[in-house]
Amino acid sequence: MKKLSSLLVKSYIGPFILTFCIAQFVLIMQFLWKYIDDLVGKGLDTWVIFKLMIFISATLVPMALPLAILLSSIMTFGAFGESYELIAIKSTGVSFIRFMRPLIIFIIILSIGAFFLSNNVIPSANLKSGALLYDIRKQKPTLNIKPGVFNDDIQGITIFAGSKDADGKTLRDLIIYDHTQNTGNTDVILAKKGQLLQTKKGDILIFKLDNGVQYKEDLSVSDDKKYQLYMTNFDQWEKHFDLSQFALQKTDEIFFKDVSRMCNITQLQSKIDTIRGSIQSRKTNLFDNLKAYLLFSNPRFDTIPRANSTYPSILIDKKGLDIIKKDLPIEQQEIIEIATAKARNVKSYTSSSLKDISYLRSDLNEFKVEYHRKFKLTFICILFFFIGAPLGAIIRKGGLGWPIFFSIIIFIFFYAVNIIGERIAEGATYQVFTGTWMSVYVLTPMAVFLTIKANSDSSIFNKDTYIKKAKQILQLLQKKAVLHD
Repeated sequence: MKKLSSLLVKSYIGPFILTFCIAQFVLIMQFLWKYIDDLVGKGLDTWVIFKLMIFISATLVPMALPLAILLSSIMTFGAFGESYELIAIKSTGVSFIRFMRPLIIFIIILSIGAFFLSNNVIPSANLKSGALLYDIRKQKPTLNIKPGVFNDDIQGITIFAGSKDADGKTLRDLIIYDHTQNTGNTDVILAKKGQLLQTKKGDILIFKLDNGVQYKEDLSVSDDKKYQLYMTNFDQWEKHFDLSQFALQKTDEIFFKDVSRMCNITQLQSKIDTIRGSIQSRKTNLFDNLKAYLLFSNPRFDTIPRANSTYPSILIDKKGLDIIKKDLPIEQQEIIEIATAKARNVKSYTSSSLKDISYLRSDLNEFKVEYHRKFKLTFICILFFFIGAPLGAIIRKGGLGWPIFFSIIIFIFFYAVNIIGERIAEGATYQVFTGTWMSVYVLTPMAVFLTIKANSDSSIFNKDTYIKKAKQILQLLQKKAVLHD
């Protein structure tokens, strides 16, 4: 039995590693396709791109790992079924569940490792990838001066080149507008030729200009709106531009610390407790302030007629909106205006407080969903194994054909249910747990059903079985037709 267990584990590890790498590659390509416009043309260093890919790969593990477990399980047990090895093993008295035991232990250990990865590694990877991607998206594209096009990538400077030589550095018929003083086109340089050079650090751009002239207006000296114009001819001139704005600026990661996906379980629990305290505090303040606002009384203002009252009674219509009798004393009119203003303040304050509480509850649900997501990954991995292994044993097809087909269908179904459940959980008031774990509720009956069918050698996915039953039904209908005639 030890040799059989060793054979099963060895047969599983190869497809698992292969499918995990394929899933990771597909998900990374999807990421690059989504952010290709933010990455291209920025002149990013190879090390920066490598770091970003490493961080993104870590964040994609919660999606790639369950898919790899599902696909490799179908492939492994499908190959055993296709070669009739599974039938031979069952004929020796070994049940399907007993045959699965070594891989069950392996998957449980893998799932526990996935939990620690989700709690310790993935939040840090989300934090670093989020901060790095933010810096990359904020960075300006590298300076690329094209002939015949005005370029204003350098702040305050506009450059026009009539043509560009094959070396990519020499520009001809240059026009450089200096707008750094915000005084319009008062500083213009014309040059026949110029070369683009950079310092070793790449933070300074040097323009070596040949055979040109500079036109500059001095707006500080004026006489009847006439300004002095200086014209300077030169044979050679070097003009320096600061390129630090094109460098990748690193944002402090502390700005992303409160994002739920970048917190571990301890941080999530602390944040949940803090938000709960804030919600309770807002509710208490709302109740106390409403009591202060609603207590309004004045002896001069009374809607109930009294025999000894010196003020006439005020009659209000059924809706309580319009006062029927308008010839009231000024004092009572002032009181009515004060009461109306208080009522408006109460409405405005209540509406504002309820919105704040709603926003806080939305944040609370988001952190709760992420808290449950840490544990849910472990159960999803186990459930996908108990779906993939029996399904492979039933369909008896190895390789990458049918296993990929069934894996994609099951994973899309799971992903849709998971997204719907989490959206419900984020918008719910109390049912966060139910919505977050909805996908587990849906997959569990499927896993139990397939495991039972595989253990009893069911042929629910055998096309010959359905063809045979269809022929039997057709023959029965034909016999009924003959008897009827």
